[in-house]
Amino acid sequence: MSLSGGAFPASIVPQSTRMALRENYLSFDSDAGGGTFAQQYLPELYEAEVERYGNRTLGGFLRMVGAEMPMTSDQVIWSEQNRLHIAYAKARGVDGAGAVGVNSNLVVTVNMATNVAANPDATCAVRVGQTVLLTDNATKLVSIKGLVQGVSATGTRNVLDIAVYGDLTGTPLANAGIADNVADNLNLFVYGSDFGKGTVGMEGSIEPSFTQYQNSPIIIKDSYSINGSDAAQIGWVEVSTEDGQSGYLWYLKAESETRLRFEDYLEMAMVEGEYMNPAAITASTIPFDFGGAATNTTQDVKGTEGLFAAIEARGNVYSGFAGAAAPGSGALGDFDEILKNLDKQGAIEENMLFLSRATALDFDDMIAAVNGGFASKQAASYGLFDNDGDMALNFGFSGFRRGSYDFYKTDWKYLNDATTRGLSKEIDGVMVPAGTTTVYDQMLGSNIRRPFLHVRYRASETEDRRMKSWITGSVGGAYTDTLDAMTVSFLSERCLVTQAANNFVLFKGA
Repeated sequence: MSLSGGAFPASIVPQSTRMALRENYLSFDSDAGGGTFAQQYLPELYEAEVERYGNRTLGGFLRMVGAEMPMTSDQVIWSEQNRLHIAYAKARGVDGAGAVGVNSNLVVTVNMATNVAANPDATCAVRVGQTVLLTDNATKLVSIKGLVQGVSATGTRNVLDIAVYGDLTGTPLANAGIADNVADNLNLFVYGSDFGKGTVGMEGSIEPSFTQYQNSPIIIKDSYSINGSDAAQIGWVEVSTEDGQSGYLWYLKAESETRLRFEDYLEMAMVEGEYMNPAAITASTIPFDFGGAATNTTQDVKGTEGLFAAIEARGNVYSGFAGAAAPGSGALGDFDEILKNLDKQGAIEENMLFLSRATALDFDDMIAAVNGGFASKQAASYGLFDNDGDMALNFGFSGFRRGSYDFYKTDWKYLNDATTRGLSKEIDGVMVPAGTTTVYDQMLGSNIRRPFLHVRYRASETEDRRMKSWITGSVGGAYTDTLDAMTVSFLSERCLVTQAANNFVLFKGA
């Protein structure tokens, strides 16, 4: 009989000199050691991960400026008020004779911008007996006042005959500073009326109208899967996540980060959302599976209108704020242009500025320059404090007032993060009006007060799709099938409602 097996321990290779050679030791990171702790000397370990990127989540913007409310339909519809006063832009001023702006009877004939041929319902809201002010559209500096004597639909457009006030005998519109018989050269608005004694009242009436907007929710999904063996395997790195997950099971970190990423997607999708071009969705784009085998079916993906898209479509866009040629005090002129435009809109007193780092610094320099210390490179003079040499000075501003408006400024991490808008210089910030607005809700049939910016999510008595998560499989407490794995699924269905977008400002790069 013989005995086999029982191999000797790992051999030691003799050397001619007394040296600690790597061939004689098991290494933690070598192939021989298998990348394990199979070595006699335990290294000094830092079990917790180093959080080198700080708090990596980006959400919070919509929670600061809005609210979340349920809805039960595929579409949310709201209406917004139109302007109260009557004004027309880009009309054509002619004199009737074709030679001078004001004819021998001192009457200006104005072809309105409303095209009654293309739109038969586009009747003119200006009525006989009303007084109007005509302004040069190019310079906005020259104006003429007149009384409307006649309103008619000649050819394809509404036409006004306006008797001119004042002494303009023999003076054509061109000599008055307004180009004669040039397309889109006149703006006008109604400022009152003028009737003689014993005349009848104003003929006709004006029926107010409203503008209707809508948006549709999108379905946002994500998932995370792990097999049963890995779920039961302990790691040597301690879990560290923003939502407080702790322990040495690595799948806890992976599942937690999937959830955190999905929660950020809920906000990012509302900010970046766009309507889908139907021609871009084909039958083979996304597999469709509803209670059966997956089939390539044309998708009913409509997209949604996000914050940036809403402002570009219905709001104000300012490009190149505080350009490189005009830092500091030069930015004040740019900002004043924005204020002048706000005066033409809702003139909401309080506004919030969510800015990229570069634009936030432009605002700080702008305010410091107004104080007078910026030009002399001694900006320490501004601020309500004693300029003590041992004091740490604060050169940033969280809020300021300009004109009749208050502004509260904060950095928007989404615009700075290297994995989101920090990759691009297209968007520099956004100005959001604070407070609420009153609108007529088509679904409720009544006037309601809502934040200018708020999220609507699908929900009913039996289904809440604000933020759903569920576990399937046979691991982690779920026993729904025979698959030796755990799948965590996430879903939400929501859209953003941007009301009164004319009061928002989007800052874009030059």
